[in-house]
Amino acid sequence: MSANDPKRTFSICDIRIYWLRVGAVSLCDREEEERVMVGTAITKHLLSSLPSGAGRSLALATLGVVLVFSNGAAATQPSPVTQELIEAAKKEGKVVFYTSTDLQVSEGLAKAFEAKYPGITVRVERSGAERVMQRIGQEHAANVHAADAVESTDIVHFLYWKRLGWLAPYVPVDVARWPARARDIDGFYATPRATFSVIGYNTTLLKPEDAPKSYADLLDAKWQGKIVKAHPAYSGNCITATWALSHVLGWDYFKQLGRQRVMQVQSANDPPKKLALGERPVMFDGTEYITLLLKAEGALVAVVYPREGSPLVSGGAAVMKDAPHPNAARLFISFLFSQEGQQLLVDKGHLRSFHPDIIEPADRTPLPQIKALTVDPRELEKAIEEIKRKYAEYFGT
Repeated sequence: MSANDPKRTFSICDIRIYWLRVGAVSLCDREEEERVMVGTAITKHLLSSLPSGAGRSLALATLGVVLVFSNGAAATQPSPVTQELIEAAKKEGKVVFYTSTDLQVSEGLAKAFEAKYPGITVRVERSGAERVMQRIGQEHAANVHAADAVESTDIVHFLYWKRLGWLAPYVPVDVARWPARARDIDGFYATPRATFSVIGYNTTLLKPEDAPKSYADLLDAKWQGKIVKAHPAYSGNCITATWALSHVLGWDYFKQLGRQRVMQVQSANDPPKKLALGERPVMFDGTEYITLLLKAEGALVAVVYPREGSPLVSGGAAVMKDAPHPNAARLFISFLFSQEGQQLLVDKGHLRSFHPDIIEPADRTPLPQIKALTVDPRELEKAIEEIKRKYAEYFGT
């Protein structure tokens, strides 16, 4: 079976994962192309966005997520957390973290860090991935450097920031054990978490047998005015999911969905919250992790992994080159990627992790049972303006 086959089965240890190749996804064998992957198109788009065990998560590494990491020559060596780093971070006393992870989850991570390293406070600045990108661009244009560490669901941002020299090379020791496809070989960034874009429903308003089982089901007239979904102009998760699904369902599908009087929200974390409030019975593209988090807290919501497949969304995290608290930033990023930090994101945040030592929750749907849809960020970047244009045309927003 060749790399160009639309369907492949990968294995690692004793876990086998089935996935569907979407669009132009490849296995990143084009090494020379990857060295020059950030070109005119990516620069044009991102500048235009500025305002005038068997149960372990090793399985995630086999999903074929093409994260397009550089193939440069000189890799940064892994850095352990030393007493010197801890003391230097405590002298700085603070770290500012820009993130697109839900506020409840990111603040939980921050509190765990503060408990582990007393004397260092974390200021969490949470927004949608595209807003994080815009804010950092604004601040650099004004020669303001406020962010110490940054995390975003849109991996394209890190390609751009690296090209401009806005990131500092830093490889926590745990990241050295990440699968090669989930970390920059030059050591500027890596993927701290992943989640699926899923269908969901309110279990008070719908019985399981009446809930949609596929994206095709949502075109039925009975769902008019009953669906909530995220917006790709705000959410990095949504724009990735939209691109993946456009290859599986076709753009005509979204044109028809736009006639369903969809309730439009911004973040991909918002649809599960609307479900929990009972404002709509069904969501189209909410994040798996927030839906599971709300369910764990008692909300009457349920996840549906559609027959057509579920987009898997991965992003990145890094230390900013001009971080005002560089040592605290490195210590925080090390904690984020550590087994402790990653297990917290999995257990409390219901996220997926690339860390090889993470234990998967027993009550979570196993990866082999989910058809994961992935995208090539190079192709996604080229299509971003098209996605936004078509979305605005079909949904009127």
